[in-house]
Amino acid sequence: MSLVSGPGRAKAAGSGLPDELQLVAEKHVHYIQSLDKRKDELEYWLTEHLRLNGVYWGLIALHLLGHPDALPRNETIDFVLSCQHDNGGFGAAPGHDAHMLYTVSAVQILATVDALDELDRRGKTGRDGVGKYIAQLQNRDDGSFTGDEWGETDTRFLFGALNALSLMHLLSLVDVSKAVGYVRACANFDGGYGISPGAESHSGQIYVCLGALAIAGRLDLVDKDRLAGWLSERQLDSGGLNGRPEKLEDVCYSWWVVSSLAMIGKLHWIDSNKLSQYILRCQDADMGGIADRPGDAVDVFHTVFGLAGLSLIGFPGLEQIDPI
Repeated sequence: MSLVSGPGRAKAAGSGLPDELQLVAEKHVHYIQSLDKRKDELEYWLTEHLRLNGVYWGLIALHLLGHPDALPRNETIDFVLSCQHDNGGFGAAPGHDAHMLYTVSAVQILATVDALDELDRRGKTGRDGVGKYIAQLQNRDDGSFTGDEWGETDTRFLFGALNALSLMHLLSLVDVSKAVGYVRACANFDGGYGISPGAESHSGQIYVCLGALAIAGRLDLVDKDRLAGWLSERQLDSGGLNGRPEKLEDVCYSWWVVSSLAMIGKLHWIDSNKLSQYILRCQDADMGGIADRPGDAVDVFHTVFGLAGLSLIGFPGLEQIDPI
């Protein structure tokens, strides 16, 4: 799956779009299917470090569009397994170093296509080996997780660890209560959460922190009204959402913000109709794909998160997605 952007673009703002926009579902399917056929483009190889993530994004987009078989299942499984290392972790592509984020994507892909058993049948370590790789990246003193052996700490890695382990039914390998304590330490006065204790609140980090708490069954620790107030302020006049104050709107926050609101039961605190219209204006209605904002090049990252946002707010014609 290529992370190449374009070739299409969303229509620029003010370009005479109809009042009633439609989701061009079939064109999005064809756009995603075309991404792995652009190997003669330099950008295809420059984005190899995101290849496994890209497969996950494309696969989820196709499931949301009701076309779960639009990517070949066996080839998808083979590619995922080709990215595994002897230590149980996965890299972005064959030959790339193992990392938490790629390992999480690998587990999510295999779970999505009902192939987690392939880890035990054909994987280099089996399911338990993947779980042990993830578990050894936890700091048992404060509950945080690093991305790899080089030590970068980020709440994304903590959520990814709990997500992947829960999918494999291996949460017992880590100290979940310590992880919850670390998330609590990342809470801010505005109700949000940051990348680490004391860091600025950000919609993406809020999503991963809430997701971790949801998996641990500890959403009771969240100041829901205060957080929902901060999240609802992310909606701008265009209908789109931004990640933090004074930033531009971006389609990807249709997932990070809306899923967070859904997890705390406050989805009604934003204008879903305005958001859906914004996302639809970011489509390339001719060739498929969704961009970050009108007038920009489309890519698979914004395509999946735009579709996921639409699914969360109940847009017709899409499969329902879990906010976690």
